[in-house]
Amino acid sequence: MTPYELGITLLTAMFFMLLVGWVSYRLTRGTILSKDGYFLAGRSLSAWFITGSLLLTNLSAEQLIGLNGSAYGYNLSSMAWEVTAAFSTICMAFLFLPRYLAGGFSTLPQFLSNRFDDDVRKLTVILFMLGYGLITIPSVLYSGSIAVIQLFNVPELLGLSHEQSIFITILVIGGTGALYAIFGGLRAVAVSDTFNGIGLLVIGLVVPLLGLSLLGEGSIASGLQTVLNENTHKLNAIGSSSDPTPFSTLFTGMVFANLFYWCTNQYVIQRTLGSKSLAEGQKGVLFSGFFKVLVPFIMMFPGVIAFHLYGPKGSEAGLTAIDLAYPQLVADVLPMYAMGFFLAVLLGAVFSSFNSLLNSAATLFCLDIYLPYKNRHGGVSVSDFEAIRVAKYVSIVIALFSFLVAPLLQYAPEGLWQVIRIFTGFYNIPVIAIVLVGFFAKQVPALGPKLAIGFHIIAYALLKFIYDDHVDLHFLHLYAILFAVEIGIMLFVGRLYPRREDSHRDSNLLAVSMQPWGFAVPCSLSLGSSVIALYVLLSPIGLAEETNLLYWSTNIFLISINLLVWFVYLRKHRWE
Repeated sequence: MTPYELGITLLTAMFFMLLVGWVSYRLTRGTILSKDGYFLAGRSLSAWFITGSLLLTNLSAEQLIGLNGSAYGYNLSSMAWEVTAAFSTICMAFLFLPRYLAGGFSTLPQFLSNRFDDDVRKLTVILFMLGYGLITIPSVLYSGSIAVIQLFNVPELLGLSHEQSIFITILVIGGTGALYAIFGGLRAVAVSDTFNGIGLLVIGLVVPLLGLSLLGEGSIASGLQTVLNENTHKLNAIGSSSDPTPFSTLFTGMVFANLFYWCTNQYVIQRTLGSKSLAEGQKGVLFSGFFKVLVPFIMMFPGVIAFHLYGPKGSEAGLTAIDLAYPQLVADVLPMYAMGFFLAVLLGAVFSSFNSLLNSAATLFCLDIYLPYKNRHGGVSVSDFEAIRVAKYVSIVIALFSFLVAPLLQYAPEGLWQVIRIFTGFYNIPVIAIVLVGFFAKQVPALGPKLAIGFHIIAYALLKFIYDDHVDLHFLHLYAILFAVEIGIMLFVGRLYPRREDSHRDSNLLAVSMQPWGFAVPCSLSLGSSVIALYVLLSPIGLAEETNLLYWSTNIFLISINLLVWFVYLRKHRWE
């Protein structure tokens, strides 16, 4: 890339990012003057802002690079992390969100304090803050910087070493992204996410189409014909035991990992807690589920195209690393005048996850540590202005800390994905187990969750760091086993020391309208059917081999059920 081309790319990227920032500012003026305004967008988020923010919060550079790399090096089995999340969005819409909104909760630890006690609240805040500060936030910054460096060859352009380029890129990305979270609050994050999400969808559709055109020597149809008829094993989503995501894990630990992420992870659920009504929240999370079903086409299909263009890794014409698949394809198919827009979209995706994490970490500290401490010691009433000021200071401290930690991830001997996978396991399973017990086992006292958290940290550390060589078990299966054991621990404690019913502090603030969305049920049915149909399509009875009668009969059955349910609901309800 010449200096002229680099200048044009940077200028166009800055133009699009400033445009998003300006529009976000215009739509959020005056909304951060209160705690609710800063932390929960004044409980005013509509379905489309929730959908856009959920989409961009979840999809970032590590998905663009990592999922396409997995498709290039293996097959489509890793789509399970994205596609099966659609079932978790259904659970969020019907099981978790109504309880959160009915209680007027601002954070998940607040719910746990209400259900158990303040000690459980403190323990979960500590787990979240350590996870966000040490792993999640730094990994978002690091993966974003790696993507920019690979796409634009930053070390050569700036005449710096690889390590120096990573550090400078992290500072630029993190410093710019922090402005939204620190000065704009949740609504600014949600609005900017929505517009960046539109850009991500545009790029997600354009890159594979241009890739097919390149593969077909100018014909998209010819390129598609090649993908559908040659090396069709690349289109198989039914992972074997040697694939990155075995199919069996979809029914064990994958269930609980997705439930944690979409239903209890503070930085994801915070925008749903800021919804203006239950109906808008349900629409938002269910619509985001439909976008998750599109992820294989946006974030994995380009990897399959790259395999057909460049050959397998290590071959004469192949790439040296699977993570180069998407950057190489983008560099080959996108015209230079579009690279600036792509850079803006890429950075927007990174900003989204980073902003959301900063805002949620500040929310957890202020609402679950700072304010309770002030109220408990002297009964001091904290003004909204002071709470927001403290949140901004906390965001700055966490951002600076992440700038120091993120570059260290390049020295992880087993790679970024392994680090994230290992350390997320320290807190995701106990949190979802505790929340589900809190919902359905009213007799379990606070002692149960405390013992479960302690057991999980010790057992997980032993299994992953001491006896890892002796435990030949996929980590997702390990998740499921630990989940079952921790549920058993809490139920056993509840049997021995049942909680008194009058110790439960009912919360029924009803901060927003609790009228459910009239079409939530048929929409959920269609969403679940889409997941099943996608797996049937990308399987040995679908595109991965020759389609047969089972493929057609399955799809006809799913379509018939959907048409029947939608017909019944359209007769009973009007569109709301």
